[in-house]
Amino acid sequence: MPETMSEEEIYKLARKRVQDKKDFFIHLCIYIVVNAMLVAIWAITTRPGYPWFIWPLLGWGIGLVFHGLSVFFFDRQGSWERSEVEKEAARLRGGK
Repeated sequence: MPETMSEEEIYKLARKRVQDKKDFFIHLCIYIVVNAMLVAIWAITTRPGYPWFIWPLLGWGIGLVFHGLSVFFFDRQGSWERSEVEKEAARLRGGK
């Protein structure tokens, strides 16, 4: 974090990150519930049949993994972007 961030900016960034984490966990819960229902439907209707539920489980699972990676491991706003935002803010304030 650059030292030039105000307390308000730090708070806004923290709120955004908490919201991103909350959104991921909601996504995870919906994934679990929906896919459990798909497995149940498969088990009730076509027990000895082809396990078709694997395809939506895998497809959606890939999206869920990328969502989790973006929230927990990758910084969405890199240092270059932060420095550019700081430069633009300084320009708008009447600085350089």
